[in-house]
Amino acid sequence: MGLAQSCAVVDGVLIIKKEAGWTSHDVVAKVRHLLGEVKVGHAGTLDPAATGVLPVLIGRGTRIAEYLVEWDKEYRAVLRLGETTDTQDATGTVLARCATDSVTPEAIHEVVGRFRGPIEQVPPMYSAVKVKGVPLYRSARAGKTIARDARKIVIHTLEVEGIETRDVALRIVCSKGTYVRTLCADIGEALGVGGHMLALERRRVGPMTIGHALTVNEIVARHALGQLGDDLLSLDCALDHLEIAVIDEQTVDRVRHGAPVPAARILRWEGGADAARVAQAPIRVHDTGGRLVAIGKYQDASSGALKTEKVLIDQDI
Repeated sequence: MGLAQSCAVVDGVLIIKKEAGWTSHDVVAKVRHLLGEVKVGHAGTLDPAATGVLPVLIGRGTRIAEYLVEWDKEYRAVLRLGETTDTQDATGTVLARCATDSVTPEAIHEVVGRFRGPIEQVPPMYSAVKVKGVPLYRSARAGKTIARDARKIVIHTLEVEGIETRDVALRIVCSKGTYVRTLCADIGEALGVGGHMLALERRRVGPMTIGHALTVNEIVARHALGQLGDDLLSLDCALDHLEIAVIDEQTVDRVRHGAPVPAARILRWEGGADAARVAQAPIRVHDTGGRLVAIGKYQDASSGALKTEKVLIDQDI
């Protein structure tokens, strides 16, 4: 993972270390105010009480959000046993309390092991998931409980890092769509004492780690020194996991207008293009100078043509 070398803040991804109390929207608004008229967005919402990695998309970076949200994520969470809340985290109202004296470390490890791998999870009422066009959190605030379907997720890694009385520290690597507070609540329920998520830190989003993240105050200071561009992850680096098709300049001009890339116009492939074809995975389209032109996907595996999904380089560049 490399950082863009230009000091000018143009297009790319800032890896921000969100602090407690900030909403994801607050962070985006702060960066937008800092950079002026540049488009700013984010990939992967963090609740206000949560901390950690928040990818903030700058300029054309906003065009690649859908590819970043597919990444797996790594968290460190603290599960508090013996207390059930209406929001499944520490910000909610306590609904029930239960003694935890009978819960042994062995029982915690055994129950936690049941949640590894592919599982189904029911989205919490306090979430942005929409049912019939209405976000669940609005219904929850109105005192309503709405029936919702379970969703398939994958818990790639789930480790107990420590147990201190009724608090259990967990390391979690999971697929998109996972609600860690629901995972905590479900583990507490499976132990028979209930539980909620006491704290949450997102350590990684895809290749973006907390070690590369900057706080909002650090972003402000770097911008004041004219150095923020050094911390900007280029679009190409952010999409480094995607395979590459290289095309000539004439085809680049066609792609800028949204035209597909015929197989005969692809000069060469870099990486496992055949695997990408089978999986219908997104593919980076590069010009001969190595610039990212667009993101494409196989329109027809038999023809080898790439259909343009996102044009990432404008005609005036």
